[in-house]
Amino acid sequence: MKVLKFGGTSVGSVNSMLSVKKIVEAVDDQVIVVVSALGGITDKLIATSRLAAAGDSSYEKGMKEIVNRHIEMVYTVIPAGKEREVLLDQVNGLLSELKDIFQGIYLIHDLSPKTSATIVSYGERLSSSIVTVLIKDAVWFDSRTFIKTEKKHNRHILDSELTSHLVREAFKDAPSISIVPGFISTDKQTGEVTNLGRGGSDYTASIIAASLDADRLEIWTDVDGFMTADPKVISTAYPITELSYVEAMELCNFGAKVVYPPTIYPVCHKNIPILVKNTFNPDAPGTIIKQEANHFSKPIKGISSINDTCLITMTGLGMVGVIGVNHRIFKTLAENGISVFLVSQASSENSTSIGVRNEDAVLACNVLNEEFAKEIEMGEICPMMAEGGLATVAIVGENMKHTPGIAGKLFGTLGRNGINVIACAQGASETNISFVVAGDSLRKTLNVIHDSFFLSEYQVLNLFICGIGTVGGSLIEQIHSQQEKLKRERGLKLHVVGIANGHRAYFTRDGIDLCNYRQELEEKGIPSSPQVLHDEIIGMNIFNSVFVDCTASADIAGLYKDFLKHNISVVAANKIAASSEYDIYAELKHIARQRGVKFLFETNVGAGLPIINTINDLINSGDKILKIEAVVSGTLNYIFNTISEKVPLSETIRRAKEEGYSEPDPRIDLSGKDVIRKLVILAREAGYRLEQEDVEKHLFIPDDLFNGSLDDFWKNVSSLDADFEAQRKRLDAEGKRWRFVARLENGKGVVALEEVDRHHPFYNLEGSNNIILLTTERYKEYPMLIQGYGAGAGVTAAGVFADIMSIANI
Repeated sequence: MKVLKFGGTSVGSVNSMLSVKKIVEAVDDQVIVVVSALGGITDKLIATSRLAAAGDSSYEKGMKEIVNRHIEMVYTVIPAGKEREVLLDQVNGLLSELKDIFQGIYLIHDLSPKTSATIVSYGERLSSSIVTVLIKDAVWFDSRTFIKTEKKHNRHILDSELTSHLVREAFKDAPSISIVPGFISTDKQTGEVTNLGRGGSDYTASIIAASLDADRLEIWTDVDGFMTADPKVISTAYPITELSYVEAMELCNFGAKVVYPPTIYPVCHKNIPILVKNTFNPDAPGTIIKQEANHFSKPIKGISSINDTCLITMTGLGMVGVIGVNHRIFKTLAENGISVFLVSQASSENSTSIGVRNEDAVLACNVLNEEFAKEIEMGEICPMMAEGGLATVAIVGENMKHTPGIAGKLFGTLGRNGINVIACAQGASETNISFVVAGDSLRKTLNVIHDSFFLSEYQVLNLFICGIGTVGGSLIEQIHSQQEKLKRERGLKLHVVGIANGHRAYFTRDGIDLCNYRQELEEKGIPSSPQVLHDEIIGMNIFNSVFVDCTASADIAGLYKDFLKHNISVVAANKIAASSEYDIYAELKHIARQRGVKFLFETNVGAGLPIINTINDLINSGDKILKIEAVVSGTLNYIFNTISEKVPLSETIRRAKEEGYSEPDPRIDLSGKDVIRKLVILAREAGYRLEQEDVEKHLFIPDDLFNGSLDDFWKNVSSLDADFEAQRKRLDAEGKRWRFVARLENGKGVVALEEVDRHHPFYNLEGSNNIILLTTERYKEYPMLIQGYGAGAGVTAAGVFADIMSIANI
């Protein structure tokens, strides 16, 4: 025997009704079918009854809608004939009774619990009558005659023993197909109509399955089974194929609405498996719930959440060592019908926090304050504190108890994403870790956990890219070309959720099409400014966020501090922040460490060369940087590699500008400021406190050429050609070359034009390449040398890309 339950959506439309018929008639076994009210009808019955009780004549409109819905369903799914006429008489009779009840409520302006329970029972009575005629050879059974309840603590609770006996009696000679209205029951003493609560049709089916020792209970709904998380929040959520009873119960208790929580216990007790299937996609495998489920290799099975949470905290030294405090708390709440779904208590016993629904918070505080009024008056216990606007999240999986470090990974991951855990609870069974967060952090929390615990197909990194010029544009091209490969080979999804230039900014959680990003930016973007970037990026509060700065803007660099404080990692090709005042640099580094995020700027020196990472690795391994010697200006190296008898100094400068090696105003490069910034950054990463003004500079361009306009510079720079040519000839004769060298030794920085001979490592440095010599305590006799392309959009973008990838590897 099988028991099949169909929810409101499964009987809510013509197509779904016909699917129910097909599914049931295809079962090659004795079957009992439990049905809910037509989708939305229970809510409509409750709303209409409240209008009537309030003396609002518009209740008649609600009643008319209820009538039309059922009559239309009969005419649509039942073929014309005698069966339809008999059914219409039956349905009209029920609707007439319902109409009379509503009219009575309207006249006396009163709606008692007894009347309300009677009204909502009509939903299942009507739907089950229609399904009985729809399905061939089906026979209707009245659940009110065998599902019995008793009143406890102002609630109607199932009388399990009596109900089990009556179910066996009712179905001892059952036909091949039986139809039962779910949800409704009667009081065993008075015979009054009661119900099993919202979701009670699942419970009805489970009670019947357990009482009759069915082979399987099937719950047919509108989803493909239990999902790893709420698909409305996490687009990558997917169905879980197997769950244990314990795992399913934990997920249901914490907001997974696939199955009504009390459903699981009766069948669990009898070891009857539950299969959750989709009426609208019957070929999907669904989720099987049984005693022993396959745990696979993942530590958790799913995530569930309750976004309607209020945390009530009771504190006071008068609680410490006092026996019976918790008994009084929970006894008081139970007597007032208040359900507690989370408890967190300090081991010192001076604080206990309980999670309740927001709607129960005021009553809970009032009754607890009354219960502990004497202790509160004496100052032994503080009045109850209620904090609303919270959400409770639970990660569930029996495999967690075999995996060390789950809690550490959970809270570490949440911390890195700026999510504060307000309270937490974990049982010794280790199948559920529950915690409370701010309600506005729920979406981010669920995404972070789903991503970090490998429930998602891909790990996701959400990127905000600012600056789409040569470097930024090249970076986007590289990301676009590598996206599919990274997903396929690394399980990493680089998700660009924001792009901005100096004029426009575009943000979307769905991700930006990198094939067409410039057009999307222009068409869908908003006016851009540093404040807009600040507010939009922080406001999105998106998980695993990285801000990528491919600009040279001081205003954009000024945003880093707030981004890091909001747990947004920063990758900067922009040198301004790392080379600004030392205290600013140090603060940014400190915030990044404190918040568990990254502040990376490898491309600030040497474009894509691994210079800063190498220095960090040396220091972290216990080495000490004694001296740094470097040629780190691709522009200046190009100039001094190009100068010759036929190409004077002024021409090399012009060519550097035309070929994109220098800034539009080449005096910025010739002033040595860029080299000084790079030396300051290297010195700081090597452990030295150095400011730009501390660096001694020896320039090769007279000061007067830096004054005046750029046109003045171009007019006068050729006056240097003769002297430089004379010096070049001398160097050529001596077998030497010019190199503009940045040098750090004994904590002091110098930049200067130096002459190097053929034996020096800098002599053969070609084109715009960079070279760095690191003398350390370990590399003293033979310094470490790093050499390669030190300029260019492609290699700089590649270095930025590498920083992004290092964040993905946290």
